[in-house]
Amino acid sequence: MFFPSVFRHRAFAVMWLARLTTNIATLMQSVAIGWLVYTLSRQTHDERESMFFVGMIGLAQFLPMFALTLFAGETADRYNRRKIILICTLMQAFCAAAFTALALQPHVSMTLIFLVAGLFGVVRAFNAPASASIIPTLVPRKDLSKAIAWHTLTHQTGMVIGPWLGGALCAIAPAHANAVSCALYLLASIATFILLKMPLPTRQKTKEDISRLALIREGLVHLWRSKVVLGAISLDLFAVLLGGVTALLPAYAKDILDIGPQGFGHLRAAFAVGAGLTTLGLALWPIKRHAGKWMLGGVTVYGLATLGFAVSRNVGLSMLALAIAGSADSFSVFMRQNLVQIITPDAMRGRVSAVSSLFVSASNELGEFESGLAARFFGVIGSAVFGGLGSIAITVLWAKIFPSLRKADHLTPIDS
Repeated sequence: MFFPSVFRHRAFAVMWLARLTTNIATLMQSVAIGWLVYTLSRQTHDERESMFFVGMIGLAQFLPMFALTLFAGETADRYNRRKIILICTLMQAFCAAAFTALALQPHVSMTLIFLVAGLFGVVRAFNAPASASIIPTLVPRKDLSKAIAWHTLTHQTGMVIGPWLGGALCAIAPAHANAVSCALYLLASIATFILLKMPLPTRQKTKEDISRLALIREGLVHLWRSKVVLGAISLDLFAVLLGGVTALLPAYAKDILDIGPQGFGHLRAAFAVGAGLTTLGLALWPIKRHAGKWMLGGVTVYGLATLGFAVSRNVGLSMLALAIAGSADSFSVFMRQNLVQIITPDAMRGRVSAVSSLFVSASNELGEFESGLAARFFGVIGSAVFGGLGSIAITVLWAKIFPSLRKADHLTPIDS
């Protein structure tokens, strides 16, 4: 049976539970902060200016990740990854508690919100490569592809439950959503502490006599030479950076579709429903051939679905378009995770995963900034249309720039 073959490994099961809890908390918190910032700024600014402030939250998280990601990847390769994850999860709980305290203030300080968001970006910079690179050490190689798919599913499940629960709690007060996020982070910390006490196979170590800068350079050189991996993660970066509409959803929920904070959570969840169902399908029936074509086709559909959402005025059609976009996006996520974790040697996984995480963060947090900036000049609908067209154009361009990605067929693991 597929399910027992992965979850019979206790270490992976505990890690999976910790990641699921963390992802739910993170997405709940994202909804709460986005809604808080948008509603606060709408008291004194118009729709376009408010969207710009929401986008700035994404930028506040991205900048520290951009500055620290390479160092964080080297740290994940040099030190105990489980300890790094535990420290980061506890720090995420601290940030959630700080957001809760700020949301309870009668006069919320936008400056403090941005500062806490920046600290959260620092924590994520170290957490992402450690969490991604530890998966191959928790299961045998024969179960690795399935483990990667199930690990990816924690994010998709979090994107379903987190926004829905966050939206429901925001309808009461944003502080409620942040408080529950804090409790979930603490539960994830307990699971990670249990994982820390479990015996794991000795992993391949980095060379102790090499400097940090030399190790970072080694990882970047490896990534540059792996054109398929580079093409895959950079395609995901630019397509989602341009085509992502997450930062626009508060405006769509409040001013275009008129469905309020709960509807905002439903829009966030719709994308994840499509992505989660597709990821589950890929876990049960993984792609074995024509990997590059599947990935490029998925990003094309993603762009088309974004265009559909941009022009829709019907709630049902809007949610369907987001679900299709999420389904298409899951193909690129699945392929990128497999390429990074299977093809990359274990001693270098932290550094390569760090670059991949940076690209993902850029496509999300920096993408929110791009959406907010575009909305300021083109309007909310114009920003979404621009993003959909941009994703399609990037797909065509990448198919020409990275012919090895277009021709990629099998995923061939290498010995670590």
